Amino acid sequence: MLQCIFFLSDSGEVMLEKQMTGHRVDRSICAWFWDYVLSQGGDPSKILPVIASPTHYLFQLFRDGIIFLACTQVEMPPLMGLEFLRRVADVLTDYLGGLNEDLIKDNFIIVYELLDEMMDNGFPLTTEPNILREMITPPNIVSKMLSVVTGKNSNVNTRLPDATASCIPWRKTNMKHASNEVYVNLVEEMDAVYNRDGALVKCEIYGEVQVDSHLPGLPDLTLSFSNPSILNDIRFHPCVRFRPWESDQILSFVPPDGEFKLMTYRVKKLKSTPIYVKPQLTSDTGNCHINVLVGVRNDPGKTIDSITVQFQLPFCVASANLTSNHGTVNILADKTCSWSIGQIPKDKSPSLSGNLVLETGLDRLHVFPVFQVGFKIMGVALSGLQIHKLDIKNAPSQPYKGFRALTQAGEYEVRS
Repeated sequence: MLQCIFFLSDSGEVMLEKQMTGHRVDRSICAWFWDYVLSQGGDPSKILPVIASPTHYLFQLFRDGIIFLACTQVEMPPLMGLEFLRRVADVLTDYLGGLNEDLIKDNFIIVYELLDEMMDNGFPLTTEPNILREMITPPNIVSKMLSVVTGKNSNVNTRLPDATASCIPWRKTNMKHASNEVYVNLVEEMDAVYNRDGALVKCEIYGEVQVDSHLPGLPDLTLSFSNPSILNDIRFHPCVRFRPWESDQILSFVPPDGEFKLMTYRVKKLKSTPIYVKPQLTSDTGNCHINVLVGVRNDPGKTIDSITVQFQLPFCVASANLTSNHGTVNILADKTCSWSIGQIPKDKSPSLSGNLVLETGLDRLHVFPVFQVGFKIMGVALSGLQIHKLDIKNAPSQPYKGFRALTQAGEYEVRS
């Protein structure tokens, strides 16, 4: 049972407080939490998701500069608290078209109304976006103008959605669509770490099966994969029937209407990555010469796009002069160097080179940067996961079925 939820900015300011039960949680717990964040380096994204304070158990999620902090004093499954915070973040992103401090402050009423419907006396209640949209009207220009003219600030519908009394609460009854189609997307993020010797230390993929459904009636879908044995750490949407997956590795479900995340998974211990980044740093009497080479390691068969290399210049660097033979190089005020490459040309390998001037009194560079790599590949899932077939039952007519794949870099690090 969650007793309270706070929204904090990335500077520790409390933006929103929602008490979930009759037992009030004092805001001093936020001050304790922020002191804990500062003691751990000041980066909220690196903090443990579950923390035990002297008075409460804390669950925290950092998303797009917002810290979602939930508190309880009773024993409860920690994954329930973390999953609820993820649902809150996903719903707000869907409702507000993004997630940042200004959007939260501009839509306080919507946020409070959503939290009222999503939790009842400390326990999760309605967390499905499709049903919440029937209960609470998403913000738009017309609704804001009407609230100013009429003085009515509530966005809550006076009529309870039919699906709340159904055995399938994530889908409206008697759904009708002009289009009759469903899309299944494999969206993957590759996390990799290369050590300073160029050896691959870690390489795994976090993936999502995203579905965009516009099917009339009450369709029953069955999705199967060619190689489901490679999947680990699987999580399902509530619409998935667990028994068919447990026995035959088949996803059987009645889909919600619109976009939703059907399943998440992880594929571990991959042996290679699509591109290489080879940094070389050589110090010489107050200067450090840097050279970074980027190229294709294993051709995925599709175009590798949106390639970027970013790294933080060490604090002991007084100035830097960097150039590249392809793309653009920018050095920001906080000493972050960003190299935008785009696509790798066929006639040459992109390289970045230049000179770093160290502060007075330093002969050599003692702190070496970590290179963060970004890329995007459309049309391929690098995990090797393949969709075998998608069957649709109870459809009044044959629907259109589309399949897409995308792989992009997650936490992709190259150490120098």
